[in-house]
Amino acid sequence: METFDLVIIGGGPTGLNCAISAEKAGLSYVVLEKGALANSIYHFPVNMTFFSTSRLLEIGGIPFISHSDKPTRREALEYYRRIWQSWHLKVRLYEEVLQMQATGTGWYHIETAKGHYKAAKVIVATGFYDTPRLLKVPGESLPKVKHYYDDAHIYVGQKILVVGAANSACDVALETYYKGAEVTMAIRESEIYPKVKYWIRPNIENRIKEGSIKAHFNTVVREIRPQEVVLEGPEGLFTIENNFVLAMTGYQPNYALLERLGIEVPAAEPRIPVYNEETLETSLPGVYLAGVVCAGMQTNKLFIENTRDHGDRIIKEIQAQKAMVH
Repeated sequence: METFDLVIIGGGPTGLNCAISAEKAGLSYVVLEKGALANSIYHFPVNMTFFSTSRLLEIGGIPFISHSDKPTRREALEYYRRIWQSWHLKVRLYEEVLQMQATGTGWYHIETAKGHYKAAKVIVATGFYDTPRLLKVPGESLPKVKHYYDDAHIYVGQKILVVGAANSACDVALETYYKGAEVTMAIRESEIYPKVKYWIRPNIENRIKEGSIKAHFNTVVREIRPQEVVLEGPEGLFTIENNFVLAMTGYQPNYALLERLGIEVPAAEPRIPVYNEETLETSLPGVYLAGVVCAGMQTNKLFIENTRDHGDRIIKEIQAQKAMVH
């Protein structure tokens, strides 16, 4: 069992940022990531462009170079590889954390798929993009159902249903339509999400108005079948032909992991984990939350750019507690 001052769970932008803060403070630490480096960004759509500017995403004093004001997924992955290499960050990939237990002596034992660790402090920086919000309907496990959008090419000439009406759903509907898919949208509300980005909203509304993209408002998915989808709208149940369902219904924190770690989470929406907003410490002494996981189900509240201070804030708190002990 290896012993560290700090174990950081999650190797995305926030986890790497926390690692930089630990590196600067001279703490012994390790980052445990269940997938690839910046795993959530790796699973973004291949041609995705960030809504934020590269300057607002910079961490660790490393410039984020992009060809335009708003960087692409590819540029972001290159940037986080440079962060890892430049700071020589101690990151262990493809090592999923299974559970954590307090020892009763102020330490935590952490079990992963590959080993055991002992940590004085723990930061949970697991984000939310790895855990999609499910439709919870029959047929959702069929191979034709995608919760992550990949690339438009495979949908050429196909009848696709896009579920949702926020930025991702509108983006996906437009891109697949322009690449040659027959696009239908199932939208729970009576209109496109009001906060859709200003450069997307007029385009999607015009495509719906002219009938290029068919939209069913006040409509939900009831069942997904191999060659069709059952929807329910204001006039009741109806069925449409379908080859693929792209469920762009958003994402949520990995609550199953938070539960296994012992972090307190209210059952009621918006299911924000219990933590001190000033110190970011949870109800478990010495265990902190960092990044977008702090917002619970309010996934449009926190982003990479407005949580960049979390690493420094937590390490400052850890050092202050260390000084009090000594």
